[in-house]
Amino acid sequence: MNNFIDINYKSINKYTEELCGDRVEYIYDDDGCIIVMSDGLGSGVKANILATMTTKIAVTMLKNGASIDDTIETVINTLPECKVRKLAYSTFTIIKIDRNNNAYIAEYDNPPYFYYSHKRIIPVDKNERIIDQKKIYESNLKLEEGDTICVVSDGAIHAGIGQMLNLGWSWNEVNEYLKDLNNVNKSPQLINGNFIGVCNNLYNNKPGDDTTILTIKVRRPEVIDLFIGPPADKSFDKELAEIMKTSCNMKIICGGTTALIAERELGRKLEVDMDSMRDDVPPMAFMEGFDLVTEGVLTLGKTLENIKKLNKSSYEYIEYNDYDGCSLLTRMLTDIGTHINFYIGRAVNPAHQNPNFPMGYNIKQNIIDSLVEELKKAGKQIQVWYL
Repeated sequence: MNNFIDINYKSINKYTEELCGDRVEYIYDDDGCIIVMSDGLGSGVKANILATMTTKIAVTMLKNGASIDDTIETVINTLPECKVRKLAYSTFTIIKIDRNNNAYIAEYDNPPYFYYSHKRIIPVDKNERIIDQKKIYESNLKLEEGDTICVVSDGAIHAGIGQMLNLGWSWNEVNEYLKDLNNVNKSPQLINGNFIGVCNNLYNNKPGDDTTILTIKVRRPEVIDLFIGPPADKSFDKELAEIMKTSCNMKIICGGTTALIAERELGRKLEVDMDSMRDDVPPMAFMEGFDLVTEGVLTLGKTLENIKKLNKSSYEYIEYNDYDGCSLLTRMLTDIGTHINFYIGRAVNPAHQNPNFPMGYNIKQNIIDSLVEELKKAGKQIQVWYL
């Protein structure tokens, strides 16, 4: 498997505004990926419309093979004019990365992007071009595993001005801080969450502008096989055990019955670790050949809550450095894994049926469905198999 382009972004809205004036759109296709970040003029509804139109037009045209010149001209000539300022305006950064990790970046009036490689800040040579009377800066990069591109809106650069800091934090301080975050976090999601949290604090929780960070990181694919629940037919227990035995990926079991199937069919000893028990999280267990073994519904439910919080636009700190099943599962699914394979047993545990709901409304399945959707939002590549 080739390197994986891990993409994530986070935003906070200008104080009192319900809509964000910054917008990010990205797609993966057979040729690689296309990412567009735009900052609409002003804030609120008008800015959101401008930024949304910019990203939608750019991604759609580039996906369909349009040239960068045609794309930029279309964006510039399509945006509606603001009646107050008499301007049709939004900034943008367009990034195209092919399957060989060749990156093309076009920037118009956004703060220059940051580029990190081999744990260092790397300066980038850029060419200036005029397209439809707009000054565009273009650059090309050959990305390697571990390289990171960070793009921020001007709300990040202005954070703290007149509040926590007289003049905001300097460009070099932002650059150094993002470099350090990149060096200690695998996942763009955690880099972005930390950075947005700092911006929000500098604004004293009342952002003076829409603030967005987009992080693109070239990673070695890290695949996790997640086994949840026993098969509906016990005759498939051996098939489940064979998948577990032959997989070369990281392996996680969620659920006591599933762990007992693995213990029986694989002939391995299951040991419960009572030191990992918490008031609201059942204990973990150990088994040879598995990276993590946890209880099922309760642990999955709390993990889902954590990942929902991590996915929120407004930053919320999640502590998962504790030694318990939920903390470790959250970390593996968010910071470590890039591709996650769900192997879901269809057997129904009566304890997972809410008596106030019709038969067939399965609490565990509802949690799993929500977890899959939240992980997709976080940029994870998901596949699901039922047994």
